[in-house]
Amino acid sequence: MIKINCYFCTPMKVIEQIKQPILEEMELFESKFKDSMATKVPLLNRITQYIVRRKGKQMRPMFVFLVAKMVSGGRFEERTYRGASIIELIHTATLVHDDVVDESNKRRGFFSVNALWKNKIAVLVGDFLLSKGLLLSIDNNDFDILKLISVAVREMSEGELLQIEKARRLDITEDVYFEIIRQKTATLIAACCGIGAASVGSSDEEIAKMRLFGERIGIAFQIKDDLFDYTDAKIGKPTGIDIKEQKMTLPLIYVLNNCTKEERGWLIKSVKKFHDDKKRVKEVIVFVKENGGIEYATEKMKEYKEKALELLETYPDSPYKASLLTMVNYVIERKI
Repeated sequence: MIKINCYFCTPMKVIEQIKQPILEEMELFESKFKDSMATKVPLLNRITQYIVRRKGKQMRPMFVFLVAKMVSGGRFEERTYRGASIIELIHTATLVHDDVVDESNKRRGFFSVNALWKNKIAVLVGDFLLSKGLLLSIDNNDFDILKLISVAVREMSEGELLQIEKARRLDITEDVYFEIIRQKTATLIAACCGIGAASVGSSDEEIAKMRLFGERIGIAFQIKDDLFDYTDAKIGKPTGIDIKEQKMTLPLIYVLNNCTKEERGWLIKSVKKFHDDKKRVKEVIVFVKENGGIEYATEKMKEYKEKALELLETYPDSPYKASLLTMVNYVIERKI
């Protein structure tokens, strides 16, 4: 089996290693993605150029390209570029809207669109990016790709609203938690992998298989994100932020379901009424750590990782499969 192992490298070195089999495609994609956002409105062009210059790790287009190459034996089509562009347009639209909703002034260490151009313009920019993504599919008759991304957008909205509803009562069960993160986070990664397969003419069965692969990775990714809330590492967000925002994450849910009635009452009261109290939040974090919450969530994360890897076993070894294996491991080994 081809292996790419670099778990002690810096995150960017790992990302660059994963990109190697699709390096030329990723470079061309950047140009195509920039062109896909072009408009005749100067203000809009300034804002979209600002967004492009501050791109993240580009994990989502990488999933599209690597899956497309793996399932097709290295084949690549113009539809694959369009699929990746649609994913990035829609994803960027949701981030711009999220910053408005969350009243966030920073995104990836830079000022957010709403911080620089105010909420009204940010909402309109998000709407513009969403429409560009949808039209890119429609104008090229990529209706299969359009359906995959539309399902993802619907589920992301449902997941956010479900989380808001449950946060008011703090009555999230483990089953509901997994449904929330499946919709909020995993569905977009599932769409990336499904679109990668669809873009090279895969069967419905194979597209569904790759969607499931992406969904399992996405769930593992979100559990890892939850675990960061209980770490002292410098990860770009303060420890305990999920507790302060009254988000019920897996470590906390596990402990709530496995402690005494009195301890459960204390935990719920802490999250409901004392989530702004730094001392109380730290006490909750310590309690979750001491009562097996971290170990349980870590095991669940590893289970989803293994379930994802099982879906790749039938594919022959290739540089693309090797990069996907590294990507899966990176998801749960990452430090930020």
